[in-house]
Amino acid sequence: MPISNQLELRHFKYFLEVAEELHFRKAAEKLFITQPGLSRQIQQLEEELDVKLFVRTKRNVALTAPGKYLQQELKGVINNLDFIVKQLKMIEAGDDGEVRIGFVGSAMQNVIPRVLLEINKRFPSIHTTLMEMANQEQLEGVMHEKLDIGFVRLEHAPKEMQLITVFEDTFSLVLPHDHPMNEDSFVDLHQLKEENFILFSSDYSVDYFNQFMNIFEASGFRPKVSHRSVHASTIFRLVENKLGIAIVPTTLKEGFSLKVKFIELKNGKQTARLSAMWKKDNENPALRKFLEVMLGEQR
Repeated sequence: MPISNQLELRHFKYFLEVAEELHFRKAAEKLFITQPGLSRQIQQLEEELDVKLFVRTKRNVALTAPGKYLQQELKGVINNLDFIVKQLKMIEAGDDGEVRIGFVGSAMQNVIPRVLLEINKRFPSIHTTLMEMANQEQLEGVMHEKLDIGFVRLEHAPKEMQLITVFEDTFSLVLPHDHPMNEDSFVDLHQLKEENFILFSSDYSVDYFNQFMNIFEASGFRPKVSHRSVHASTIFRLVENKLGIAIVPTTLKEGFSLKVKFIELKNGKQTARLSAMWKKDNENPALRKFLEVMLGEQR
């Protein structure tokens, strides 16, 4: 069914706000319109689409199956429209547009600064927005076009995504600075099987978490896990305060000044892969230039 001329962009923005809040009064307050006015707009949208989007009772508002589908699809569309308008204004001002970049902390140790320096040389009028985010947040951001590219620790991505390895790293142990183990006495991880370990949470990345488990499995034991976190800085603080020891990508030892020491796991088969991820059909011209620089560096 073709979309009626009676529908406008505001209908869909109103729908998204109600779908997010699942509460008409709260959504109306955020939209600065009256609750009856918002209800009429949603009713008009449902009538024009000939689809029921919400189930309403006196106490609850819930999305129907079509409503959930529309919410999922509209997020990317609305984000893209807003971004296009922003890009237009930047281009009119003589700029080359903007690239929205998500990243995990370790990407800021080497890959991103190197690419940004080259971008500044070759395309100085491209702007970048940088947001440190967990892997899953980045995946959702790229899918819904809130981000143009993410730097993630994932082994797999949906078919709509391009995922390439941009940096491969070793892993290192993180120990309190006065821990009796050192590089000379360290032979293998099994020596530390009685220690409490602080690990990256599986919320950070299931693939990444499984990599850690494979490291321990290869060493012949399951770790005693005392704490989990998605932030390297938190993990280092916990180690510094002798609440456990950790394993992290080796590059993460740069940029922190804490009372911890690192022992590189040089002979392990597992490597910490950092990947760049973007949506294959993203048509942002600034992203194309960013990729040109980044992929040129990979060759």
